[in-house]
Amino acid sequence: MTELRYPVLIEPLSEEDGGGFLATVPDLPGCMSDGETPEEALFNVQDAIATWIEGAHDLGRPIPEPSRKVA
Repeated sequence: MTELRYPVLIEPLSEEDGGGFLATVPDLPGCMSDGETPEEALFNVQDAIATWIEGAHDLGRPIPEPSRKVA
């Protein structure tokens, strides 16, 4: 697994939403992924972060710096 630079918030999803866990990246609006376990959601969101940054770069939009250092 690669090092995460952006803080990630992981929350459980309700059964109505299919269960599992949602991983969101507050510094990157709309950047999120999910998984059956917190670990899977964290793994999956790494691809979403890379895609978000690539899309912003392609559109010439600024890429925010991480709001805090993640250990």
